Amino acid sequence: MRMEFQARPRSLAWSNPLSWWWAMLTLVSGVNVAAWVLMYRQLHEASSSGHVPGMEIMLLLSAAYVFGCAFRSLLPRADVQRICLFDTWLSSVAVGRSVATVAEVCFAAQWTMILRQLGTMTGAETAVNAALVIVPLILVAECFSWYAVVTTNYLLNAIENSLWAVAFFIAGVGLCRLLPEFDGAIRVALAVSVVGIVIYLAFLMTVDVPMYRKRWRTDVARGNRRLRPLEGLRDVSTRWVVTHDLSEWKEEIAWMSLYFSAAVWASLALCVFYAIEGHIAGTPPGNIG
Repeated sequence: MRMEFQARPRSLAWSNPLSWWWAMLTLVSGVNVAAWVLMYRQLHEASSSGHVPGMEIMLLLSAAYVFGCAFRSLLPRADVQRICLFDTWLSSVAVGRSVATVAEVCFAAQWTMILRQLGTMTGAETAVNAALVIVPLILVAECFSWYAVVTTNYLLNAIENSLWAVAFFIAGVGLCRLLPEFDGAIRVALAVSVVGIVIYLAFLMTVDVPMYRKRWRTDVARGNRRLRPLEGLRDVSTRWVVTHDLSEWKEEIAWMSLYFSAAVWASLALCVFYAIEGHIAGTPPGNIG
């Protein structure tokens, strides 16, 4: 199948700010992968000994997210626009979106495991119930994401990110319910997680969702045609536009930088917290810390 793309621009020069941004993403991702490998060596032992049931699953879920984000950092792309930095079929939206879907569902599953085990340990039904709805919400969000990408409809991206906000609001409620059940370092870790979720929700609702709504309104005003589903499926597989124009990427830089750094650190931290959680599972509720 003949791939379709614009005329190839010059290589990404170091004088271009995008080259430094890409180098930063790549460096951070390399450190994140190394951190996961070191963490796996330490925590795999806990899984093998049986002291922390489910630790192996938690590590594998984190691997999907860490390595998936590393891949997406190495070959950045913006899905609806079909733009990328490097001319390779691996930059196609079909490949990148597939990797992202697996990684994001695995990340959501990590939060489910944490909330379910902590909720079960302490008898906090709110946390257990929160755990039950996170992955289903994210699966629905991924469906909206795919349909947005296939049809080039930014409004569906806005709905997708709103569903992420709902899912993590629920996770935050579950964590807040767990705060009174723990003391010391565990309570501090839970409080830091809640603060992180609040910051994430603020970013989604003040930056991310409004950005996609603005793009949708602009497309409507210009009368831009949406792609039909079958047409869009072919498009995401065969067309990518290589561009090193900073103006094309400026709105992507903020969320990508946070996504491929802070969100990955959260995935790594969830593994560590899950390991600690396994060692405190036998401590009486209300006196854990």
